[in-house]
Amino acid sequence: MADEDEIPMLVGDEEEAPDLVEVESVPRVPVTILTGYLGAGKTTLLNYILTQQHNKKIAVILNEFGEGSSMEKSLNIGQGGDLFEEWLELRNGCLCCSVKDNGVKAIENLMKRRGKFDYILLETTGLADPGPIASLFWMDKQLESEIYLDGIITVLDAKYAEKNINEKKLDGVVNEAVRQVALADLLILNKTDLVDLQQLQVVTSLVRTINSSAEIVQTQRCRIDLDKILDLHAYDRFDIQAYERTLHSRFVDGMPHLDQCVRTVTVEVEGSLTQTALDSLVEVLLWERSLLNSTGEQINIYRMKGIMSIAGECQRVMLQAVQELYETEPVGMWPEDTPRSCRLVLIGENLEEASVRDFLKSLVGTSSLLP
Repeated sequence: MADEDEIPMLVGDEEEAPDLVEVESVPRVPVTILTGYLGAGKTTLLNYILTQQHNKKIAVILNEFGEGSSMEKSLNIGQGGDLFEEWLELRNGCLCCSVKDNGVKAIENLMKRRGKFDYILLETTGLADPGPIASLFWMDKQLESEIYLDGIITVLDAKYAEKNINEKKLDGVVNEAVRQVALADLLILNKTDLVDLQQLQVVTSLVRTINSSAEIVQTQRCRIDLDKILDLHAYDRFDIQAYERTLHSRFVDGMPHLDQCVRTVTVEVEGSLTQTALDSLVEVLLWERSLLNSTGEQINIYRMKGIMSIAGECQRVMLQAVQELYETEPVGMWPEDTPRSCRLVLIGENLEEASVRDFLKSLVGTSSLLP
């Protein structure tokens, strides 16, 4: 259709949302971080999302464009090639922008247009580590009253994912592709039509070894049910099904892949932690990173989540952590006559289940049905 080639209209100052908006009356806006290695299909996914009927006004922050992208063409023409912090409004009400920085400034500028959108997608570059970005948007005190981190989605190229993940870096540094997989709350295995079933199984097994708590969705040209990628609430709830999936998929081929530097482990120990013990858990695993595995290697946690029993508390406590940042939140009462326990899902480098379990046992008190 002819109107498909129309250039999106610039959002003018006269269209700004009214200044007199009570913050309390406006819901917080979810932010989804979209990451993936170069050429995996992130821009294809964005274009797909923006052209679907989802009853959302989505603001997209881009700092990388695919060659030949229709979105890039529109932005270049509309802005005379100047893509820095200039916003365009698309036909379906979505906002689009390209920035040179993933930081707070882009979000602050975006929030000036609050009321014109109800969802934010932030695309990282193909070589970006999503960890610091997630920490920024999850915990920033100035922003948290207006936005919240909904989740991290990683797009993988089924044909080249194995090569990207196994690429060796100097001095043993974990490459970006591995970190993108490790920190994902949802993994999109794209371009499945370009590989045979055997290769698809190899890639799936490798990805599950690194991160077995995230759901893997196989796609062609990133065609995916949008309900699977929007409103994940990955940081404000503990998905019991994901936990059970983690337990199951640790043995994808019947044996755990112990040679993988970055992997997932799950541990559960009966009993409760005191608040002091919980602080020690965080200090050792996230801040000091002083826990070693049986070969003397430092355990480095990327992502940690779990349900904890805290002595003196009647409610279960959800623990969420990204790199060195964490938060805890009550998530409902413990069922009656159910033994208290602490269970964790950890993703990181040099993880060893026995070492983590022994450390957790050393912190946990006597198992009890009472708070």
